[in-house]
Amino acid sequence: MTRTVLVTGGGTGLGKAVAARFRAAGDTVIITGRRADRLARAAAEVDARPITCDATDPRAVARLADDLGPELDVVVNMAGGNTDFDEPGEGLSPLERTAAAWRANLDANLLSAVLTTTAVLDKLRPGGSIINVGSIGAEYAATSYGAAKAALAAWTAGLSSQVGPKGLTANLISPGYIAETEFFRGQLSDERRAALIDATHNGRAGQPGDIAETAYFLASAGARHITGQTLHVNGGAFTTR
Repeated sequence: MTRTVLVTGGGTGLGKAVAARFRAAGDTVIITGRRADRLARAAAEVDARPITCDATDPRAVARLADDLGPELDVVVNMAGGNTDFDEPGEGLSPLERTAAAWRANLDANLLSAVLTTTAVLDKLRPGGSIINVGSIGAEYAATSYGAAKAALAAWTAGLSSQVGPKGLTANLISPGYIAETEFFRGQLSDERRAALIDATHNGRAGQPGDIAETAYFLASAGARHITGQTLHVNGGAFTTR
């Protein structure tokens, strides 16, 4: 059966890789993002339908829900990123800068997923999946980014109990260092990159395909009894038991 899949933040990096994986399986894929030109290019590359949307804007998300159609099978909340890499606002006091930085990361990484999921929840058919994307940074949540991703993981666990009776699963993928993305905005030094790879057990950086395959599995028939979980995809850089 052909599924309908929504991937937020699908215009670049991990989001585009996830969209391409579902599309390669024959699913109908919708990708969203804030930058219309980049989104259109990505849509052409992976044969997806683009809808420009800022996932932190309730009105934009409501319009997205109206544009999607009546039914949906998979939601992958990929929109986000570490907004601490953006230029700080000018003319703010130290406390104002701190508040702005934390709100920006909470909006980008938590609120975006909450708004999108809430807007489309009634469209998801039984057997559907909600997949949120967190970060290894949640395990060391001294920053606004890590704290936002930790909150996303906690929310996902609670969401699972709410959507389970509807025949839906809700899980979170927590990537470690993934190469070939724009996450670090060109600010990753060679020394830091080497340290991130050295922290793994298998001695390699993650690739977008590692996350795409995990997302595809979580939406598959073989993963119907996996819900409320955080799946760490980091080569052993952070281990669980």
